[in-house]
Amino acid sequence: MRLLLIEDNEKLALNTSASLRDNSFAVDVVHSGEDALEAINGFDYDAIILDLGLPDIDGFDLLKRIKSRRSETPIIICTARDALDDRLRGLNSGSDDYVIKPFAFSELLARIRAVLRRPGSALGMVLSRGNIQFDTVDRSVTIDGRAARFSARELALLELFLRRAGRVQSKSAIENALYGFEEPPTPNAIEVLTHRLRKKLAEYKASVTIHNLRGIGYLMEAGGS
Repeated sequence: MRLLLIEDNEKLALNTSASLRDNSFAVDVVHSGEDALEAINGFDYDAIILDLGLPDIDGFDLLKRIKSRRSETPIIICTARDALDDRLRGLNSGSDDYVIKPFAFSELLARIRAVLRRPGSALGMVLSRGNIQFDTVDRSVTIDGRAARFSARELALLELFLRRAGRVQSKSAIENALYGFEEPPTPNAIEVLTHRLRKKLAEYKASVTIHNLRGIGYLMEAGGS
């Protein structure tokens, strides 16, 4: 899943985005309101994390402009403004949650997952296909009842395939879901990553097959060894 982090504190943005990537999110980072608007015009995001204290556009103003363009995208305000009036204004203006700085990353992560689990949002509690069970809360995978281990990027690709099982995923769609614009993939990154995932699934005897449809994309279906 792809997130947009709008944060003008570069050190905080760097640390937060790195931690989110460690938890299998693709993250785009911008430091101003104008860059945020440009980003949402170019990409679809599963959730947005918004700092109110931006250098060019008032955060509440930006919130309204984003909601007018991406009304279904969950937005979490993350700010040092802790006054009750600010919190009420943020929530009443369309934000889905309000996190006060300084915060523990574990709390922010839990809140992101919480808004993504709401009805109609991107994150279901448990994904399954064949003999695979993927618990999206603790990011654990079992195959035929046994724990299976994957790298963060492999886990992100597996989650994408499970969410869209039975539907063809183009290479560009996979790249957009797994990589932010600060970490562009190499030309054969998707091929290599898919090969690694297939190999691990075979080792764990997963009953799914990932088909490579040449020139079209990839398709996961139940069935296989």
